[in-house]
Amino acid sequence: MSYQVLARKWRPRSFREMVGQAHVLKALINALDSQRLHHAYLFTGTRGVGKTTIARIIAKCLNCETGITSTPCGTCSVCKEIDEGRFVDLIEIDAASRTKVEDTRELLDNVQYAPSRGRFKVYLIDEVHMLSSHSFNALLKTLEEPPPYVKFILPTTDPQKLPATILSRCLQFSLKKMTPERVVEHLTHVLGVENVPFEDDALWLLGRAADGSMRDAMSLTDQAIAFGEGKV
Repeated sequence: MSYQVLARKWRPRSFREMVGQAHVLKALINALDSQRLHHAYLFTGTRGVGKTTIARIIAKCLNCETGITSTPCGTCSVCKEIDEGRFVDLIEIDAASRTKVEDTRELLDNVQYAPSRGRFKVYLIDEVHMLSSHSFNALLKTLEEPPPYVKFILPTTDPQKLPATILSRCLQFSLKKMTPERVVEHLTHVLGVENVPFEDDALWLLGRAADGSMRDAMSLTDQAIAFGEGKV
């Protein structure tokens, strides 16, 4: 069986599995449980702190076959398809590679059509700050009056580049950097489950080198395992 890198293998698939960001999760869980759902969410924060992961979990919460819930089952066909990146009503766009207004218009032309499988069509526009000004104008029209079955989730590492008109139409959440203590605690758990021997000092070096990014911490740990011939 091929080796799966730690960052992918240990990517959270539910809010319960998330590390940190309790201030964001509490608000989202309350909104989902009371079904007070906004049409656009903006997640800001440095790389590797959980923005896109939370976005995918929200897509499951909205479309799980058990109903709208903060605790999706993870086993129905919808949850599995979202985990595997093949759910037709979760439309993921990398804004960095699709900056042209034509790309945005083509995307938004499909907003008018109802979801094929789920309750909601979820548009996940990653690094949304990379869109051009014309693209923002096209997006703004849809954000002003979206169909009831459409949700937008906009993760970004640079919210200062977003127009105020976009910001004002989104519910904003700022994700915090991970502390070295939290990183070390998580790596201790992961390496214990993976049966990888480690030295505490090595984990603290990794925790500080990650600079607040759990994904970077996992990638650095993979490198350390390779250099250490199966040990950290």
